[in-house]
Amino acid sequence: MRQQALDGEVIQIHRGQAYADEGDTFTIDDTTFEITAIEERTLGDMTDEDARAEGVADLDQYREILQRAHEHFEWDDDSDVVRHAFEQR
Repeated sequence: MRQQALDGEVIQIHRGQAYADEGDTFTIDDTTFEITAIEERTLGDMTDEDARAEGVADLDQYREILQRAHEHFEWDDDSDVVRHAFEQR
């Protein structure tokens, strides 16, 4: 994912809670990124476009990745998530 962010293929990530605020920055290999938006959503709000912005082909692949990464994970459209959008500076 780090390389995908550097290549501009990953421009957002969803997590279960907010890990940053808008305007915060982070660095990957001497490249600075700025958080441009924090948005509370649900898994049901996510689209194929969101999945592609996270570096995967579509929402089905995104679901599969979550299921592999988190033991006992079940997709629930009503589950709260936080979108962290970012761009290179």
